[in-house]
Amino acid sequence: MCYNHGVIAPPLSTILAGVPLQTPLVAAAGTAGTVDELGDVIDLRLLGAVTTKSITQEPRDGNAPWRIIPVRGGMLNAIGLANKGLARFLEEELPRVRALPCKVFASVAGHSEADYVAVAGALDATGEFPIIELNLSCPNTGTGRHFGSDAASVRGILAAVRPAVQRSKLFVKLAPDLADPVATCAAAIDGGAQGLTLCNTMPALAIDVRTRRPRLSRGSGGLSGPAIHPIAVRVIHEVYRGVARDARVPIIGTGGVVHWEDAAELLLAGATAVGIGTLLFIDHSAVRRIVRGLDRWCADQGVQSVGELVGAVQT
Repeated sequence: MCYNHGVIAPPLSTILAGVPLQTPLVAAAGTAGTVDELGDVIDLRLLGAVTTKSITQEPRDGNAPWRIIPVRGGMLNAIGLANKGLARFLEEELPRVRALPCKVFASVAGHSEADYVAVAGALDATGEFPIIELNLSCPNTGTGRHFGSDAASVRGILAAVRPAVQRSKLFVKLAPDLADPVATCAAAIDGGAQGLTLCNTMPALAIDVRTRRPRLSRGSGGLSGPAIHPIAVRVIHEVYRGVARDARVPIIGTGGVVHWEDAAELLLAGATAVGIGTLLFIDHSAVRRIVRGLDRWCADQGVQSVGELVGAVQT
């Protein structure tokens, strides 16, 4: 068993863009509180990393309730990037970041290139975040998908942010419904991305048939959970085979992971690490089961390291 008295040993330890992780599991942005709140219910040593809420320059209250609802096959949310803003985040959260028993990745959002540059640069300067992830795919704000909508937009924002990030590895988080995910990811890599997070939530809408109004206050929101899992598997597989493998750019695969088999699918499709999001709202005990399942899977597959199974789907 790989988990023994809080110590994670091979085969689940892995390397993501040069960053050692004790397991390939990453708590996705926006699902683990601001930094360490998840530690109240999960042993964070089971995770390779926790990703912060997306941080913006200014504080944001987010959208009005209802902004998160269950739907068949998953969850619909329109939280609207609620966060305390860069200044308070740096003042209040850095001591907590340093105390965590796993890595902490920082998620960045903004309304303009200048916002992304300022926030990413400030977080990078702390030296506390081995990976900074640019959220270019939030469907729940007016500008949330503007910078990740196509190859030219992604290349442009990367060209602006890349010089401001010197210590951290720079990842971009993209949507599952891109017209050409391979071309868009190729543009991200060309612009300086050192990793990809695929995929964010799928734009969706739920209507209350009695009131005839949208169930979310904003109207549409982002669909996550098991319903989008096969979409994420396809996108990751296409991007890995189409550009990421040859460019040696790793992928954090996210989308509907509930069981260890879901995580294994994303690894086989080409993900080096696996993001967990919606599950953290539903069943905290599942993280330990996923770790145990992946450990047994590696043994059954006869590999010494989970990294040997990345992209190993036979087609």
